[in-house]
Amino acid sequence: MRTPWIVLAAISGSLLMGCSNEREVGDVSLGWFTTKDVKISVLQDPVVTGVTCHIASVEADLDFADPSDMSIACRQTGEITTDMMMSIDLSKSGEVVFKQSKSILFKTLKVRRIYDPQSETLMYLSYSTKEVNGSHKHSLSTVPLWGTKAYGFRPITR
Repeated sequence: MRTPWIVLAAISGSLLMGCSNEREVGDVSLGWFTTKDVKISVLQDPVVTGVTCHIASVEADLDFADPSDMSIACRQTGEITTDMMMSIDLSKSGEVVFKQSKSILFKTLKVRRIYDPQSETLMYLSYSTKEVNGSHKHSLSTVPLWGTKAYGFRPITR
């Protein structure tokens, strides 16, 4: 009878350790009489390495699930090249560049990169997913390609 709990603990542990390109750079307590803190993490885009995002989210030490609230700010912190742009998913739904478990089961914070070819801008959408009933909480940050080597990038359409 212990086997399901051991398997559940192993899966939960692996989900919680899922993000290697994220590091915590800030930790702010929300008060003496609460177990909730605002954690600030930094994430470098794994493909467009000239973009760095800072994500602020609430974490509760004694809860099984953290709140879905979060904010994101992304900036150009290095070179962005045409080669990088040719390596990204150019679909309207983009691609997930970061994800972190926010509960023991079913809740995940994700950051998705989407390219807007008309304004030549990278958009980073952070949102929380609940596999059972979804979540409407999200935040958006944009990084224009103006002034980069990738400005003027036109994807090849087939």
